[in-house]
Amino acid sequence: MSRTLNQPLGGNDMPRFGGPATMMRLPTQNDAQGLDACFVGVPLDIGTSNRAGSRHGPRQIRAESCLLRPYNMATRAAPFDSLQVADIGDVPINTFNLPKCMDIITDFYDEKVVAHGAKPLTLGGDHTIVLPILRSLFKKHGKLGLVHVDAHADINDTMFGEKIAHGTPFRRLVEEGILDGNRTVQIGLRGSGYAAEDFDWPVQQGFRVVQAEECWMRSLEPLMAEVREKVGGGPVYISFDIDGLDPSFAPGTGTPEIAGLTSSQGLEIIRGCRGLDVVGGDLVEVSPPYDPHGNTALTGANMLFEMLCVLPGVEYRA
Repeated sequence: MSRTLNQPLGGNDMPRFGGPATMMRLPTQNDAQGLDACFVGVPLDIGTSNRAGSRHGPRQIRAESCLLRPYNMATRAAPFDSLQVADIGDVPINTFNLPKCMDIITDFYDEKVVAHGAKPLTLGGDHTIVLPILRSLFKKHGKLGLVHVDAHADINDTMFGEKIAHGTPFRRLVEEGILDGNRTVQIGLRGSGYAAEDFDWPVQQGFRVVQAEECWMRSLEPLMAEVREKVGGGPVYISFDIDGLDPSFAPGTGTPEIAGLTSSQGLEIIRGCRGLDVVGGDLVEVSPPYDPHGNTALTGANMLFEMLCVLPGVEYRA
């Protein structure tokens, strides 16, 4: 028996400035039961080291996502014709205790997402949230490959003496045996550092590190062919820090770095993940207080839609 699939509320049924402020104006439910994929917000920014504000990211990304339509006109992906998708709301984080938040987030994903077999697409929040999310996904999928877009490697051992912060998650994930370093790629790293060797540690773990200079003024389609070769053969997660993009495209973020990726290169990276066993993704570090026109949040919403379009099982129209 065929099932009825959720559809985004269309702009001809309700003006785009009206209707519910859910991701793509999709229906909501309390967990991922019956879903193939779900959007979930994690409004946490107490792991940030510079500008706060990404706690407001999920709400603003949802608001700007009202401009999105259900079909990808470039790739001809039709995710809502093939997957059951809904917005399952936000993780009720503890605003005052970052270590407790790690357990709260992992438990939420364990019970409300992974237990139902859905693939999560997460609206951040700062980049600390990738640690508890992948702790949960690891229980189901085992070691994970990673496509990580960011201006920063986020592999610090500590920040102000703390092991958990938005600049440390990928070191923790390697130490905990969750990430497969030989199936991990970081794209867009750049800027100044504390030591000349700052990007050496991930290379030593087997990561392919693609600094932003390798990407300037070129298409990333050839790079993504290499990425698919490296990270394929197992489950893959996409983690996209909006500061991977140049601040001319995405100014509303906590730690901007000049000379980054273009928004079209961001699309090429995500679209280049088609065919991989993508088990989830996130879009983090949108900070609405620094995004007065909403363009950064709108860009983030588009990147999340593109992640939805490359999930396994999505149909493509001829």
